[in-house]
Amino acid sequence: MKKSIITTVLSLFTFCFANAQQAEIDSEMHSAKGVTFQQGDMFLEGSIKISTGGETDFYAINPKFGYLLSDKLAVGGQISFSSLKDESDDSKTNVFGIGAFARYYFLELDQKRFKAYAEAGLGYGRNQYEVAGIKDNNNSITADINVGLNYFITKNLAATFVLANVLSYNNVSPENGPSANTFEMNINLFENIFDQPQFGLLYKF
Repeated sequence: MKKSIITTVLSLFTFCFANAQQAEIDSEMHSAKGVTFQQGDMFLEGSIKISTGGETDFYAINPKFGYLLSDKLAVGGQISFSSLKDESDDSKTNVFGIGAFARYYFLELDQKRFKAYAEAGLGYGRNQYEVAGIKDNNNSITADINVGLNYFITKNLAATFVLANVLSYNNVSPENGPSANTFEMNINLFENIFDQPQFGLLYKF
């Protein structure tokens, strides 16, 4: 009789422990803990950049699609639209662009919720500049290297922050006039990472 009671108690304990473990596993599956990328994973990402104040207003939207070649390397395509309005000369510039990018994840923290990356991009843009009712169109080629991070809120959804633009190159070719090239390098990455805030969301599937 005593042996039977002990066996029953052990069986109940084992059953309860197994259920608790399964509940913990199910909970982890729906949380962001231990999020990992794998070859073949894909993601949709959209970022927004807004800068206001003074005489200029600027905003940009940049949806992306990415494909993971490995657990750290992703490639993909993007489109973008931006608008700059300058009240000092009553001018407005609209830009529509397409491009490609490669992203490398180099750091994971906070039980892999936090993933930092470096990204290189190349794009083509069609620009329209308007001042005093006169419009001018030109084409541009851009290349840049950015540093950013994803912070996973759930196993599929992450907040995205672009922290710094390390290198950028821009070539603008007006329809009427000479081409212009600009090159910028920012080595003080973390002096003020939110000076030009750019944020968005990423959905992994």
